[in-house]
This record gives sequence, structure tokens and C-alpha cells, in this order.
Amino acid sequence: MKFIYKVTVALGLLAITGAVAQQDPNYTMYIYNMNLINPAYAGANTTTDVGINVRSQWANVKGSPETQSFIFGTPVGNNIGLGLSVISDKTFIERQTSIAADFSYHLQLSDRHDLYFGVKAGFNSYNANTDGLVTYGIQADPDLMNLNGRFNPNFGTGVYLRHEDYFLSLSVPKILSNDRLEQEDGIARTGADRQHIYLAGGYDFSLGGKMILKPTVLFRYVDATPLSVDLTSRLAFSENFELGAAYRINESFSGLFIFKVSKVMQLGYAYEFANSSPVRKIDNGTHEIMMNLKL
Repeated sequence: MKFIYKVTVALGLLAITGAVAQQDPNYTMYIYNMNLINPAYAGANTTTDVGINVRSQWANVKGSPETQSFIFGTPVGNNIGLGLSVISDKTFIERQTSIAADFSYHLQLSDRHDLYFGVKAGFNSYNANTDGLVTYGIQADPDLMNLNGRFNPNFGTGVYLRHEDYFLSLSVPKILSNDRLEQEDGIARTGADRQHIYLAGGYDFSLGGKMILKPTVLFRYVDATPLSVDLTSRLAFSENFELGAAYRINESFSGLFIFKVSKVMQLGYAYEFANSSPVRKIDNGTHEIMMNLKL
């Protein structure tokens, strides 16, 4: 009975990912991996940044989403930033890898305001094991195209405004719509990537001493789906430790902490649990681990 229940829930989760179009992965600790969603962030710091993020979603569900990502960003001179972002994502029968180069240009608006414009260009490799549809009880459309091993070019853009106390970010990391698998009414068809638009902002409030409260918000818009909103608040104790919580409205709660191991290394961990009762009953939660280097 437990096995049947897990299969039933897995079917439901597969239907959810098809209907809601979570085509790009979500990140609890997105603020530390901004290159992934906004190319304007590449080179925005005075250091060379290298980051790795590993996310395992719905840990107790077989075939559930797993994402590994890598970022690199460095300033070149006073106004140019270069970067690289790599995302490997697996969701049930789908696997995709995105590799993109990031370029940013810096404008000094005032002594306290910096504006960055960014462009992301690269390609996406997409594979869908359509034979695996039988496992989830989904029929394949007779006209379903071969989606294995495709390499699709893509590009994106973004803008990033930074002040010593706050920031604003607006980006569309993928503008082109490439072919992919899409499920509707129990039938798998050839669909298309949908543009993801990200709007983020945050403000740092000094609480006295070395404590800083850092609330942030991320709006994620995908065509024909409900608006996704992440509310995150972190409390920084000096520059060595941060403790925080996040709420993705109507989806999940998260707890997270960031620890500065050395002058150049920062480690982070986030644990997320879903609001949905069917998922919560069999799910061990979502785990996200991050390592950042500032060189």
C-alpha cells in the first residue's frame, strides 16, 4: 500500500510540474547565486566569485527534481564583468543542462548607486525519456517529436541596481522558447519553454552592533501560471554567520544558515518543506547546499 501511495503521489507531482510549468529550478538561497537568474550580477563584486549549489527536492520521492549549478563572475577593469553559469537539472524523466556566458556593463549613477546591465548567451541540452512515461501512466501523443539530445541556443538579459543598503534586480535569463515535453490531461505532447521573468529586491536594516536584518523578496512570473513569490529574511551576526527563514507563498517554508569558514569561503544549507499535504506525508523535505568562494 505504501508503494502504491508513493506512485500515486509521484503521478500527482509529475502532473503538477507539467501544469505549473516549473521548467526552471527554484532556489532557496538564490541571493548567493544571482548569476543564475541575472547576468547583470556577473562582476558586480570587487572579487572573483565562484559558487556551487546542489539542490535535492522532495528527497523521498523517486525521480524527484535534482539540480546542480555552478557560477563564476569576475570584474574586468572598472566597468566590465564576465561570468559563466552552468545548470544541470533532472526532473522525473527529463534531463537538461544549460551553459551560458555572462557579460555585464557597469554605470556609476552616483557615489552610492551602481547600475549594471547584463546579457547571457549559451545553449541548452534537453533529453526526455519518453519510454518512462509508461511508468507514470501517461500516454504519448502520436505526433510527439524526438526530444533526446537536442542542443538549443538561447540568450537572456537583466539589469541590477545596487546601493549600500538595498538592491533591485530584473531579468529574463531565457528569452527563446525551445521544444520540450509538456503534459496535459494525461497526454504528453511537444511543448515549449516558457519565459521566466524574475523581479527581486532587498534592504539591509542595521540593528546596532554588528547585527543586520536582511529581508528580500523574489517574484517569479511564468506565462499562464500563478505568480510565485519568495519572502526571505536573514539575520547577520557580524560577517561570519547568517540565520534565516523563507516562505514561498502557498508552496513551502524554509530554514537556512550561512557560515563564513574563512576569508574566502562561505558555506550554506537550507531545508525546505512543502505546504501540500500529499507531498508532506511522504517527503523528507528539500535539501540545498551551497559553497561560495571570493578570490
